[in-house]
Amino acid sequence: MTLIPELTILQPADKEDLDLPRTLEDELTTSKKRLYIESYGCQMNFADSEIVAAVMRNAGFATTATAEDADVIFLNTCAIRENAEQKVRNRLKHLTGLKRNKPALLVGLLGCMAERLKTNLLEEEKVVDIVAGPDAYRDIPKLVEEAESGQKAVNVFLSREETYADIAPIRLNSNGVTAFVSIMRGCDNMCSFCVVPFTRGRERSRDPHSIIRECEQLFADGYREVTLLGQNVDSYKWGEGEKREEGKSLSPPSSPSSLLSVNFANLLELVAQIHPDLRVRFSTSHPKDITDDVLYAIKRYDNVCNYIHLPAQSGNSRVLKLMNRTYDRPWYISKIDRIREILGEDCGISTDMISGFCTETENEHQESLSLMDYVKYDYAYMFAYSERPGTLAAKKYADDIAEDVKKRRLNEIISRQLQHSSARNQRHIGQVQRVLIEGRSKRSDADLSGRNDQNKMVVFPAGNHQKGDYVNVVVTECSSATLRGIVV
Repeated sequence: MTLIPELTILQPADKEDLDLPRTLEDELTTSKKRLYIESYGCQMNFADSEIVAAVMRNAGFATTATAEDADVIFLNTCAIRENAEQKVRNRLKHLTGLKRNKPALLVGLLGCMAERLKTNLLEEEKVVDIVAGPDAYRDIPKLVEEAESGQKAVNVFLSREETYADIAPIRLNSNGVTAFVSIMRGCDNMCSFCVVPFTRGRERSRDPHSIIRECEQLFADGYREVTLLGQNVDSYKWGEGEKREEGKSLSPPSSPSSLLSVNFANLLELVAQIHPDLRVRFSTSHPKDITDDVLYAIKRYDNVCNYIHLPAQSGNSRVLKLMNRTYDRPWYISKIDRIREILGEDCGISTDMISGFCTETENEHQESLSLMDYVKYDYAYMFAYSERPGTLAAKKYADDIAEDVKKRRLNEIISRQLQHSSARNQRHIGQVQRVLIEGRSKRSDADLSGRNDQNKMVVFPAGNHQKGDYVNVVVTECSSATLRGIVV
């Protein structure tokens, strides 16, 4: 799963929000207890916070936009890097002072950091009253009741079935135009650097009927874009049936019940068929699992965005083997070539790249740079390797690359990506882009902003246009992160 605040990132849509936790907005209420949630880390965490808000609303809570007004504070945490966990610990220090002035205040840690550290959190962070892992959110009202009675409350049980399919998320922090829709949970890939399989459990796919219902309701409520979320969306599978031949073009299914089984390509088609004005994105794909069927589904439907996030992590085959990525450099390049062949050179492609993984040599680092030169990614999530306790890499390999070397290699990766992002954006100058307006530009109320098909942020004069409208914008200039233009 792609991360947002904790990684060095070149992504126009989120560039200005990198170091900010995400919070739920205020609900007007006079009598209910108030809940405040901050979300750190990946898109899945933010989607999970919306589920937690729904569970707590059913238990009689309202939400507030400020921690000072809350009766219960939840931090939905990330464990992908040490820096991610340190930010949460720093935030807890501030909450300690807040709780000192408000003794009845309850503080809970949710998500991956909670799952990784479990009851140890209660010893390490005295301010914490509640610890709940990603599969324990239905149990949170009961945990709150336990904590209100003076007990410490913990549930870090990982489920093989939980998908929260029947819970309608409370989208209190939404722009009203775009929404995340979780289609599966957990991860069966054991990448040696990654803690996610240990904090989110095994893969399980959500019933497609519930996914379609949620997307239909979002469109009826005025939303015009959904992002289908999973740690590895390409491994989505629901039901039983005959395997399809990879690369074979699919006939559009009429409904989930018309298929014996639903794979990710089927699901893309089902969501795309809801309405031509509902844009569909997805994240994240794994190079070993993305199929021609998925690429043809993107090509077949204009409202399935021409953009794929395909993490490489490294450009060297030996390092990829140590990472247990289950593909090598030639395999990855063949996937890139296939994307370009089916979807064309204008398909937006982004990646994740790690610098300084265990035993990485200078020549192997150069191979990562050369892979970037070959692909010319539109943008990238880039970070230095951070050893995580309990992962395969921590058990098997020494974290033997000096921090200054990791940082220097990371800076070289960032510099290279800036060049490629700028060049890829230059391609759009003079082109007309269909843009879904998401709201006002963060830098000027005189401008509106939204993303194009390739997930690039486009800024243009507001005129009489409104959030949620589609407009055609001719691109007149660009930076490495943003396109600018005028409506035509």
